[in-house]
Amino acid sequence: MGTRERRRRGQRPAPAPAARQVNYRQLRNPFPVMEVFSADEIAEMHETALRTLEELGMRVLLPEARRIYAAGGARVTEEMVFIGREMVEAALATAPRAIHCRAGDPGRDLTLELSALAFQPGAGAPHAMDLRRGRRPATGSDYADYTRIAHHYDVFQMMSPSVEPQDQPTHLRHYFTARTQFTLTDKFPFLFARGTPQTRDNFEMLRLARGLSEEEFTEGVHSYTIINTNSPRTLDVPMAQGLIDFARAGQLAIVTPFTLMGAMAPITVAGAITLSHAENLAALTLSQLARPGAPICYGTFTSNVDMRSGAPAFGTPAHFQASLAAGQLARHLGLPWRSAAGSASPLNDVQAANENQLGLWGCLLGGATVVIHAAGWLEGGLSVSYEKLITDTEVLNMVAELCAGTRAGRDQIGFAEALSKVAPSGHFFDAPQTMARYATEFYEPLVHDYANFGTWQERGSLDASQRATLVWEEILARPRAQHLPPERLAALDAFIARRSAEGGAPPES
Repeated sequence: MGTRERRRRGQRPAPAPAARQVNYRQLRNPFPVMEVFSADEIAEMHETALRTLEELGMRVLLPEARRIYAAGGARVTEEMVFIGREMVEAALATAPRAIHCRAGDPGRDLTLELSALAFQPGAGAPHAMDLRRGRRPATGSDYADYTRIAHHYDVFQMMSPSVEPQDQPTHLRHYFTARTQFTLTDKFPFLFARGTPQTRDNFEMLRLARGLSEEEFTEGVHSYTIINTNSPRTLDVPMAQGLIDFARAGQLAIVTPFTLMGAMAPITVAGAITLSHAENLAALTLSQLARPGAPICYGTFTSNVDMRSGAPAFGTPAHFQASLAAGQLARHLGLPWRSAAGSASPLNDVQAANENQLGLWGCLLGGATVVIHAAGWLEGGLSVSYEKLITDTEVLNMVAELCAGTRAGRDQIGFAEALSKVAPSGHFFDAPQTMARYATEFYEPLVHDYANFGTWQERGSLDASQRATLVWEEILARPRAQHLPPERLAALDAFIARRSAEGGAPPES
């Protein structure tokens, strides 16, 4: 019955359904944490990590980093640095327990601390993949596409270095990746730490894009980077320099040892996580020596290798257990921490979904603050898939729904508006409570199809990956949003033009 017919009969027109209101921008983890080791075992792992740094040491390749360690009381022998526990304890005393991260839009700010939850899409892949064009070396166009898709979904609170745009020269690539982020999104950005010259360029571009003075920039956390140790027990030149540069500028470094059990780490979960913990403590100490109170995030990416091929495996039981153990050690220190999902599958199939979900739940039940590679990551990081980015976002949105919880007040229980309105053997389709909530009560899927088999056939018999293709194509068909005022964009472009004409900056310290 139309509105005119209702009016002719003296009936009021039905109100338009309300739009569904959700907030995925600042999430809290609602899940009780799981523990894979006892408190005594965690204490022993922490003690062993301290002993490792004292007796076995870290190989540190950057001379400046060795000088900073030595000034802080470490014993240095050539490239080996032996870090006393009193140095680690002093660093832990100054490392912040909560880090307020400032996005381009203040409504997208987030605080990283234990019990907070932030997601990032897959990162660092040399290849892009989709059903239309197949697998290929990643380009600047792919980097821009991934940035736009990640911006589209609020469940990604932080941007990631999605792929390496290989058509951009290495001495100019950081100009492209920074500008792409600053113009296509206003979320909390990632900046590469590939040598001091590039890092300084990145900081200046961010300052221009945000309209910040040098003092305002260094007094707030406006960006982050990833610092990977080279397991076992090595801190190389660009990563050590990145820790120092980001600490001195007051910007966030997320430390991430990549400890694969049986390859770069002991084959056991306990041994691999103990090594990861030691490397974290070494990096954290350098950060705090460079600038006490510098924002630093504990991190781990620990899984096992396939012992038949030596290839990295993800979403395995060992990966899950390692995430739980890392969470226990992060809570032992009281620091926000980073974990990761991901998949070793070569395409967006059921293996990819299973691995990503098991890895994700290890992060969630381990109490991870930041979950990297939460969507899109395939082949153990060799590619990011457009379709998987969408199908994984579906799962992350559902997790975000769980973060919001539910209520059981009178309106929700619905005695007056539901239970008392329906006779035995009746239905609730037209109960007042249903009519008031039908458009807003449930999560609306992106790609999941709840139709029966016949209807699914009539719609073209598309599987989830094919439906995901239509989703990302629709996002990219929209006009590009511009997130910088014209005067800031002009200043940014002028800086990039000048630095490019000067020769750019090679990725070296």
